[in-house]
Amino acid sequence: MNNTLLLQQFDLLATAPGGVARLRELILTLAVQGKLVPQDPADEPASALLKRIRAEKDRLIAEGKIKRDKPLAPIGEGEQPFGLPSGWEWVRIDGMAEVQGGIQKTPLRRPVKNHHPYLRVANVQRDAFKLDAIERYELTDEELARWTLAENDLLIVEGNGSEDEIGRCAVWSGQIADCVYQNHLIRVRCFDAACVQFLKLFLNSPSGTDEMKRLAITTSGLYNLSVGKIRNFAFPLPPLPEQARIVARVEELMRVCDALEAMGQRQAAHHRQLVQTLLGDLTADSHTPWQRVAAHFDTLLDRPSAVDALEQTILQLAVRGQLVPQDPTDEPASALLKRIRAEKDRLIAAGKIKRDKPLAPIGEDEQPFELPRGWEWVRMGALVNASEAGWSPTCIGSPRRPGHWGVLKVSAVSWGAFDATANKELPPELFPKPEYEVQDGDFLLSRANTAELVARSVVVGNAEPRLMLSDKIIRLDVSSQVNRVFLNICNNADHAREHYA
Repeated sequence: MNNTLLLQQFDLLATAPGGVARLRELILTLAVQGKLVPQDPADEPASALLKRIRAEKDRLIAEGKIKRDKPLAPIGEGEQPFGLPSGWEWVRIDGMAEVQGGIQKTPLRRPVKNHHPYLRVANVQRDAFKLDAIERYELTDEELARWTLAENDLLIVEGNGSEDEIGRCAVWSGQIADCVYQNHLIRVRCFDAACVQFLKLFLNSPSGTDEMKRLAITTSGLYNLSVGKIRNFAFPLPPLPEQARIVARVEELMRVCDALEAMGQRQAAHHRQLVQTLLGDLTADSHTPWQRVAAHFDTLLDRPSAVDALEQTILQLAVRGQLVPQDPTDEPASALLKRIRAEKDRLIAAGKIKRDKPLAPIGEDEQPFELPRGWEWVRMGALVNASEAGWSPTCIGSPRRPGHWGVLKVSAVSWGAFDATANKELPPELFPKPEYEVQDGDFLLSRANTAELVARSVVVGNAEPRLMLSDKIIRLDVSSQVNRVFLNICNNADHAREHYA
């Protein structure tokens, strides 16, 4: 993709889900591969730049300011993830910079003599510094001389608990005088300071971050780089004038990305406000605001979060009796409750279910909204004849194979519809318990899960044979007089979620 096409598609790319983040990655990828700005054949090649860098390094070694380095291994084709334009060179960081780890000391808890600021991992973000909380070390003059940061030093995060944050880096510009850095940071000081901005750009690009992830060592969930790995890190070096053009172009395009990101955040905030207003009006008065919602339907349905909010609003309207008109000729719920109670009494008398304990009356403080005429507040236990949990043996970790028995996981009933694929296979040495087999029409509810998902329920349709309930799933024997789908809607509505939480 050339520059002209990139700019033409900028707005379109930015409006896609995660578009701005992908744009930033695309810009950096094009930049480090030499595809963002045109090459100039008059530029001095990177090979000449490397000769000058080598001469400067030899001078510092001769003066005793840095140690003589070990010979670097040639960069093989396996370390070159892409081809380079004419005039570019692959080079190891140690071939153009001094690489040094940080100082390890205990930070001071009270001011004393010779105390100096130092940077920690938290202070170094990706391409930025966070300097609102700076701690201090007590240092000798020798320590200060060795570890004091200079302008254009590149600091790289050596270790972090997140794989995505390993190796993040930023260029120091002398914001704090006499500042040092801790041992979990690595300093890179380029022999030609003009190269540091392109080096930082590469390390923060997808190519650089992918390579650092590959190099990082993980122990107990902590990803670590080392001074040695950074010294041997291979990266593409453009001619010096082209580096300047690339860095300037990237900064220009990143400012455009910043503006697009800010615009997207404003649009998202306005969209959320519109959704809240429209759907809030709808639940307050369902008779007239439907027209306003219909007029903005395209806007409401263009984002997943808005669709979720609309679905939840429809559920709320349904359970409040505001979704369809009432019919005064309908039998009232009080008569339905009498039939439900009569059915339960018959089953008790026949010995098919146990006698239930009396349920406490529902007080006004338990009634989150007013009901239409003919409706009644009722406890779920009044509508359920019995309940049972399943069985949780130690199973094979994978879903059951065709013809084999399986035990359902709670995720089978957690997401609004029954998911028969969420199961584990019963080992061959265990006998199944057919009494826990799932049947069509079963009302299932999870009894153990996160606060968001506990007590979510489903009504089973098209049950597959040889699937058993686990002990984390409850099967409710709902009265034959009750519409199970409506009960499921009520159980998954907002007021029920608040109750369970």
